[in-house]
Amino acid sequence: MTKISKGTHSQSKFKMPDSYIILFIMLILAALATYIIPAGTFEREEGGLVPTVIPGSYSAIESDPVGFVGFFLSIQEGMMAAASIIFLVLIIGGAFAVINSTGAIDAGIMSLINKTRNRKIILVISMATVFSIAGFLGILHTAVIAFIPVGVVVARAFKLDAIVGVAIVYLGAYSGYTVAGLDPITTGFGQEIAGLPVFSALWYRFIIYLVILTSSILYIIYYIKKIEKDPSKSIMGDEKFNDDVHRDKSEEKESLEFNSLRKIILIFFVICMIIYTIGVFRAGWGLNEMTALFLIIGIGAALISRMSGNKFVQEFVKGAQGMVYAALIVGLARSIVVILENGTILDTIVNALSAIIQPLPTVVGALCMYLFNLLFNLIITSGSGQAAIVMPIMAPLADIIGITRQTAVLAYNMGDGFTNTIAPTSGILMASIAVAGVSWVKWLKFMLPLLGVWIVVGILFLTIAVYINLGPF
Repeated sequence: MTKISKGTHSQSKFKMPDSYIILFIMLILAALATYIIPAGTFEREEGGLVPTVIPGSYSAIESDPVGFVGFFLSIQEGMMAAASIIFLVLIIGGAFAVINSTGAIDAGIMSLINKTRNRKIILVISMATVFSIAGFLGILHTAVIAFIPVGVVVARAFKLDAIVGVAIVYLGAYSGYTVAGLDPITTGFGQEIAGLPVFSALWYRFIIYLVILTSSILYIIYYIKKIEKDPSKSIMGDEKFNDDVHRDKSEEKESLEFNSLRKIILIFFVICMIIYTIGVFRAGWGLNEMTALFLIIGIGAALISRMSGNKFVQEFVKGAQGMVYAALIVGLARSIVVILENGTILDTIVNALSAIIQPLPTVVGALCMYLFNLLFNLIITSGSGQAAIVMPIMAPLADIIGITRQTAVLAYNMGDGFTNTIAPTSGILMASIAVAGVSWVKWLKFMLPLLGVWIVVGILFLTIAVYINLGPF
């Protein structure tokens, strides 16, 4: 008995390494690879948004391994190369902190809950849809943790369980985030690397989003009906809620009044996002314009709420500080690509992968990319970090095997988004379920059937994308 106890205690001490540690190890492996993998390069054709690989033009060149000083310089170079996305993340965090400090978001959501309190299914559909729209716009997936207590309030009110509370909010947001049609940090960044117009093929992503959202809502409703019919079917067992977990925060949010001032702030935000969407399609706006717009949103919300200058600065800086982890990880991930590029082995890797995938039918090649991203995302859960690592390889590989770069970005998108919902390396997931008192094992048991549906949906739409030659627009 003592030995078993010690073993259990030893196992409980194991902790998944942080994403920064994993990326730094990958950085070391990338540097070592420059000593092992032969250097080589493709010829590229100019004339498009970015130079594209000329299939069959690969040739070996003299190796130039990355040295000790070059290794650390690559981190700085990676940060500089990813500066636009880093500052966008920080400014988004600051702007949302200002809006959150006014209580507009919390009050708006609680107003929705109150209006549908006696119509359970309508409430589930409404809340999941609202959160999914925010996820589709790329404005909620990192902030979803703050709204988990709201979901728990709803689940408790209807005598369900904590998993339902998490699912309404988290799966709602991630139903939109899986394809992230207007998310600059994942889709925008990935398309920028691939040399595609930012937020292109939005119509196709919107169709996928509707299918994913519908499947998620139906699955949540199915689970609700099942545990209502037989409470013993609840994955949470007898302990449906952890009464010690953040109940006070839920009650505080419930008391917020959705007054005229808060309505005006949310309307102002919506108008700004509509203007940006029009700018994307009419004037070719991209990441820099979105950064500027979120500065306008933050300042505008402060002026509307008559926030003092000092209070605005305090809230904005606090929000930006909360996004430092996510922002800097983009630069560190980009540093891996810098090393591969400086060591001139990136094209060699692409050539080797293409040699494996090229003989396969184009659909199989696209699905291999998709499978790779599903698995790779279990290690690197940062969407922008994953884009920085895989897209420079997948974009030219798409040219070689005969699929569009848009299809390659879609394979990355869905691969990144889907397995975020089960990855124990995801700080957002682990924090979200911890807030509700749900263990990872119980969440995994709940999520796996839906994840299987999502993966099949991804296979279907990726296959269609290959056959219709999904283009840049």
